[in-house]
Amino acid sequence: MTARLFPDDPQFAHASEELFVRTLRDQLPDDAAVFCNVRLSGRSQDREADVVVAWPGVGVAVVEVKGGSVSLQRGEWRQGGDGTDRVIHPVDQAVSCKYLLCDYLAEHPRWSAGRPRTAHLVALPATTLASDFMAPGLARWMAIDTTDIPHAAARIRAALDKVRDEPDPPSAEDVEALVDCLAGTAIPQQHLLAQLAEREAACDLLTRDQAKVLDLLASFPRVEIRGGAGSGKTWLAVEKARRLAADGQRVAIMCYSRGLAEFLKRRVETLPKRQRPGYVGTFHNLGIGWGVAPGSDDDSRYWEEFLPAAMVSLAAELPEGERFDAIVIDEGQDFAQSWWDAVLAALRDPDAGSLYVFSDEGQRIFARQGRPTVDLMPIPLNENLRNTKQIAGTFSSLAPEQMRIRGSSGVPVRFIQCSSEDAVEAADDVADALLGDGWPPESVALLTTHQRHPVQRERQEDGQDAYWETFWQDDEVFYGHVLGFKGLERPAVVLAVNGFRDEARAKEMLYVALSRARDLLVVCGDMDLIRRVGGEAVARRLLDSLAQTH
Repeated sequence: MTARLFPDDPQFAHASEELFVRTLRDQLPDDAAVFCNVRLSGRSQDREADVVVAWPGVGVAVVEVKGGSVSLQRGEWRQGGDGTDRVIHPVDQAVSCKYLLCDYLAEHPRWSAGRPRTAHLVALPATTLASDFMAPGLARWMAIDTTDIPHAAARIRAALDKVRDEPDPPSAEDVEALVDCLAGTAIPQQHLLAQLAEREAACDLLTRDQAKVLDLLASFPRVEIRGGAGSGKTWLAVEKARRLAADGQRVAIMCYSRGLAEFLKRRVETLPKRQRPGYVGTFHNLGIGWGVAPGSDDDSRYWEEFLPAAMVSLAAELPEGERFDAIVIDEGQDFAQSWWDAVLAALRDPDAGSLYVFSDEGQRIFARQGRPTVDLMPIPLNENLRNTKQIAGTFSSLAPEQMRIRGSSGVPVRFIQCSSEDAVEAADDVADALLGDGWPPESVALLTTHQRHPVQRERQEDGQDAYWETFWQDDEVFYGHVLGFKGLERPAVVLAVNGFRDEARAKEMLYVALSRARDLLVVCGDMDLIRRVGGEAVARRLLDSLAQTH
């Protein structure tokens, strides 16, 4: 029998105190918990409970421990040792800590069991009390002296059995909840949240450094900025649109995917009104807003041919105020050849209007092909800023150009070997474990490479708009497919490599998939498939991470 001890290595003022705690721990059952030096604060006082014992089926004991020589003289408790002699108040401290603990649990959101059976005791592990000892507020059965140490746990049980008018003792589940409240996810989660906030701030500062690119290109109206994953292209796209709007131009910022479009909208909403673009959304929704009849999601001909052609015709009839001085396109490699005529037609001056395109040829994961039909000045971005060095190193061999990795160092990428058929189940287990470790749900995404996760399919039954709303909810893990997640990121991504519908596009999809995590990446899948798709460099990186975790 050995109870759990929190923290693992507590500090003690006297050797006798440490001996008491270690001995007590060894006497308690495995499902009990011993907490040392628990800081408790109330409206008018701040106390530290020396020891709290949580014992399923028995109760919760708050024990004030006083080492050295302790005596009660003329109604005054005194503690001596090492040449000192001072007044102490062990009973008052024990009582105060007991009530502060009960108040703390009553207010804690993770505690729902009501007040547990609770008692306060005083332990004097280096002092021997008389057999007939009794003091105000401290009967002999509430005190543990040096003669009681060999059976300290039994003394605590007896004290909890004696207390009157107390509720029922806590169950095993209640003790686990108490562990959570005093030493569980609450504190580590705050630490984790602080780490995530610092990492996000560092990423944003690095990304803002890229603004110097826009400074140098301010006088050039037509530019294509090409950058690998994590290079800050989306941030630059929003920043360019903001600058153009601030100059008084009517601006559109658009992309292909719904998820990225919603992200752009929310980013733009934080800008001052005079700096907001006139249109933010998908290329296709711009045409539907002009009056093109909506089509079916399954009708590829509508999206690839009919709608763009209709947009060209409608653009010529638009009032001058509804067209744009400048257009900014994010993830431009997603645009089909037939769409560019509609893009240019949306400009007030198709021949000279500003056009900024942000693209990454390595992320061309859709079967369509297309390049802008006008000359654009190519500008490369060759720095990865938004992924940790470990994550960026995993996918760097898949990038179209060699990238300088400037992100901070983080934890190793984790790889879990399993079949493609078992990848989703393995990823579910990992996501659950991350939540158990204190990761906030809104920081975690579970992505698949082939069949959609059952939760994603269920959420999409309410429509795409409702589904993408879940990306912003702070109480759920986001479930998505790599195809729809391009341009987005999460601090933690669990990737289920559950196959590929089209292996001709599998390399590009793997590149996108591996680059969506900012701080933590866990890959679940079959190494033979990953090696065949991503090459030996990716496989070696993942196998190295597997070795580090064993």
